[in-house]
Amino acid sequence: MLAAARKEMLLERLRRDGRLVAKDIAAELGLSEDSIRRDLRELDAAGLAVRVYGGALPASPAVVDYGRRAAVSPDSKARVAAAAAALIEPGATVILDGGTTTLAMVARIPVALPCTVVTHSPTVAAALLDHAADVFLIGGQLFKHSAVACGAAAVEAAQRISADLFFLGVTGVHPTAGLTTGDPEEAAMKRVLASRAAETYVLASEEKIGTASRFGVLALDEVAGVVTDADPADPTLRELVASGVRLIAAD
Repeated sequence: MLAAARKEMLLERLRRDGRLVAKDIAAELGLSEDSIRRDLRELDAAGLAVRVYGGALPASPAVVDYGRRAAVSPDSKARVAAAAAALIEPGATVILDGGTTTLAMVARIPVALPCTVVTHSPTVAAALLDHAADVFLIGGQLFKHSAVACGAAAVEAAQRISADLFFLGVTGVHPTAGLTTGDPEEAAMKRVLASRAAETYVLASEEKIGTASRFGVLALDEVAGVVTDADPADPTLRELVASGVRLIAAD
């Protein structure tokens, strides 16, 4: 089998099974594990897979820059945003992560709802200008890829707050890899924000389910629930439920 055909087969297996084990594929094809690992390295370099110990996972399509991210699954994000916004009760203090799904949440939060919103996203903060909510913007170095503040100053500021809910944006939700994103500084900031809230809910539009990125954020058992509109019959969702993850359906 030519290398190009082999890589296409590997990608199809990733889509079907949600993971690849290099030694199993090598045995099936009668090739060396080194050959399969080389294919996986090249797929990883092309952004089509994420290499992990022993194999690979499907790469998330949500790691593109902020300007292009709004065009990825906008209808799915709108459904997830509406379901997540419904979890905010009057008087609550909530932390909104950066990203296009949290920005969509702002449009679903009632303008007159009395609450407090803390965010490290200047775009989210600006979108709340006409809302009754009190808004606290965490400052720091602007990470332009995702339009959020990160770094030491942002972490220090975040450690001084407490909240009822944190709405977490990630690029991948996978049964074995957990919750992942594409940058280590962002991952660290998300962990700090999660530690400051009583409950963390994951915003998971359909393209993020069953995929992974390079940097881990949290394990699945560290969050209160995953808000998603993915098909309940999706094998990944069934696997998540079987492992004890609470799913909140976004219709």
